Amino acid sequence: MDISAESLALHYDLKGKLEVISRYPIKTQKDLSLAYTPGVATPCLEIQKDPSKSFSLTRRQNMVAVITDGSAVLGLGNIGPLAGMPVMEGKCVLFKEFAGVDAFPICVDTQDVDEMVRTIAFISKSFGGINLEDISAPRCFEVERRLKELCDIPIFHDDQHGTAVVITAALTNALKVVGKKKEDVTVVINGIGAAGSAAARLLLDLGFSHMLLCDKNGILCLGDPTLAPHHAELAARTNPERRKGSLADALVDADVFIGVSRPGVVTGEMVETMAPKPIILAMANPVPEIMPDVALAHGAAVVGTGRSDFPNQINNVLVFPGLFKGALSCGAVQITEGMKHAAAQALADMVPGDRLSSQCILPSPLDRSAAQAVADAVAEEARRTGHARF
Repeated sequence: MDISAESLALHYDLKGKLEVISRYPIKTQKDLSLAYTPGVATPCLEIQKDPSKSFSLTRRQNMVAVITDGSAVLGLGNIGPLAGMPVMEGKCVLFKEFAGVDAFPICVDTQDVDEMVRTIAFISKSFGGINLEDISAPRCFEVERRLKELCDIPIFHDDQHGTAVVITAALTNALKVVGKKKEDVTVVINGIGAAGSAAARLLLDLGFSHMLLCDKNGILCLGDPTLAPHHAELAARTNPERRKGSLADALVDADVFIGVSRPGVVTGEMVETMAPKPIILAMANPVPEIMPDVALAHGAAVVGTGRSDFPNQINNVLVFPGLFKGALSCGAVQITEGMKHAAAQALADMVPGDRLSSQCILPSPLDRSAAQAVADAVAEEARRTGHARF
């Protein structure tokens, strides 16, 4: 039985990967009175007097909503909210398994930005954080931006920022392996949707100043009247030489390729045109932009993919459980750029010098200590910058 058939059988058997478990068993009349009426009126009134006590008197302090409209689910595309439910359940399982964070899947049956923003804002008081998931670009940018303005809890689109953080950690360590500095390398990113845009912004903020961004039409260049607004904004911050051309043209003499696009767009011959000791982070899934064995055979020094059957799996499960755990632990009011930077550095630091190699630039996605390392770094940064409630 292959993995697809086995997964389908598992889902039929489980009939859902989540269940709600009571934290307080009801065995006596007093138990009932304490958990429900009449006793429960007292914590209700405490919260009415001081809404911040909702974080200490309810499960809100450890509860995340995982929300989608089903418009960009995994590699499946716009399959709708109901069909996206197994993925949202799976995400909630990862929150609990890796960070002890309770998460609840919510599939919203609209792809209208206004309706989605209103819906999420209206239910936000039930949660300590909102994880936006599998919402297509460019709508995802607007949904996140507006929710940040309306809500006083962390709003985090994992497809954007979780991916950007784990890419940054992987690249930080890959550069150590090849002996290059971020200020000196040319980075090419292919696929400027949600993940690619966020990765570009995070790397720019961290000092990667030589960057070329490519979409299906080639290199983004300032002044191109066909660029979408979010592409035009990034074009203004990258490609200072105003180069034009294809992905193949962009890769000539480049030090780093980051792919969040589609299978097979990079050939071995294109790798050979790159600078010495090139780094290839090819994350199209399940088939990457170039297979690792091909990239290595044509001169790549470090190769990472999103797959679990090759070294250097670049998986955002290393990010979002710990990031939310850290944010919830201090009652963070938002996820800042500094908190993302701290998360990326914490992940990179998990691979000590004696373990760092071309075959090991990140901890394993199954390393349960990664979530705590990220959580500690995020909470420390939130408190340092005044973004924590407690």
